[in-house]
Amino acid sequence: MRSRDSSSMVTPGPRFGLARVLSKRGVCSRSVAAQWVVSGRVTVNGRIERNPEFPVREGIDKVGLDGHPLDAPRRCCLMLNKPRGLLTTTQDEQGRDTVYRCFDGHDLPWLAPVGRLDKASEGLLLFSNDPAWAARLCSPQQGPDKTYAVQVRGLCGPAHLQRMGEGIVDAGERLAVKQVEMMRQGEKNSWLRIVLDEGRNRQIRRILAALNLPVMRLIRIAVGNVELGELGKGEWRWLSEAEMSGLG
Repeated sequence: MRSRDSSSMVTPGPRFGLARVLSKRGVCSRSVAAQWVVSGRVTVNGRIERNPEFPVREGIDKVGLDGHPLDAPRRCCLMLNKPRGLLTTTQDEQGRDTVYRCFDGHDLPWLAPVGRLDKASEGLLLFSNDPAWAARLCSPQQGPDKTYAVQVRGLCGPAHLQRMGEGIVDAGERLAVKQVEMMRQGEKNSWLRIVLDEGRNRQIRRILAALNLPVMRLIRIAVGNVELGELGKGEWRWLSEAEMSGLG
């Protein structure tokens, strides 16, 4: 009996649901991918497949969209100077404005926010079509530092700065900043430059609330090597290859 030539055997790759495969390749969100599958726009190995959870073998099965092979698009990323008052989401059930309003009139590919800025916050927000790359940027272990300019009500002294570095406990979580320094101070408020190496929910606001320093403005001014610079409110620009490589 002839033995099978091991060099001609293909090792099956991991299996993922069809909708997830489309999302991982950066062509659309997972929910939109599921709609495309159900509507009959997607094929697997030349056959229409209407089950969004149909298992696809990475590296083996050929996925198509609208009759054309589905190749992963080139990674692209842009930065937006998010205005205050916009939600960081694709759509809102209550009809409130989202960050995507800033892209109206521009023929952009599918892009998802990399991390978040809450409604009251503003400044540098990244968008990418590469979910895996975006996940690495948001990881506390792998992601770049994030820098903020924060205006607080009240006069901030050395003891406050020390407490921010040492950390506080809020709702069972220990919250601290990586770096903090005074930028300038007026008669009734202070501007701080704060660097985080992790991104817990409303982290800066919770720390400052615990120190009785209510936040008046919170502006993200840098993510790793990418700085907000002179980009106007509500404006956006593409990141260069060097900027994307520098982020990780």
